[in-house]
Amino acid sequence: MCGFLSEFYWGQYNLIMSRWLIATFLCLAPRMTAQQKPPEQKPPEQKEEAPPEEDVTEKPKEYSFNPLQAEKEVRVGNYYFRKGSYRAAVLRFREATKWNANFAEAYVRLGEASEKQKDWKSAREAYEKFLELAADDKRAPDVRKKVEKLSKRKH
Repeated sequence: MCGFLSEFYWGQYNLIMSRWLIATFLCLAPRMTAQQKPPEQKPPEQKEEAPPEEDVTEKPKEYSFNPLQAEKEVRVGNYYFRKGSYRAAVLRFREATKWNANFAEAYVRLGEASEKQKDWKSAREAYEKFLELAADDKRAPDVRKKVEKLSKRKH
């Protein structure tokens, strides 16, 4: 009789467990099929492009009088100049002149960096602007000599 009961309970256990497995499968099957649905074909989306006047990348940088930004640009330009990156220095000194058009230091440094790049015309123009702004500066006599020397060059 003991063997019969154990087979009976074992049979009941299998029946109950198989029903649980089937119920679990039936509950999870809709979720799994929902996740595996092929993506629906969507109509191609049209990108809305901003008009050119509103596009930030095409908009030229606007400069207004900002002496602090000009001084910062000169400091960074001086770093590049000492490092030997004269092209980067020229770009920074030009930026400084755009932020503050009356910043004589930026023009003299622009002239020196342009000279290092052998851009004689740009150097002469920067030195002339420096002399226009700071004719009484202690560096003015040396800068005048440089302007004369650069005026003789044809390049």
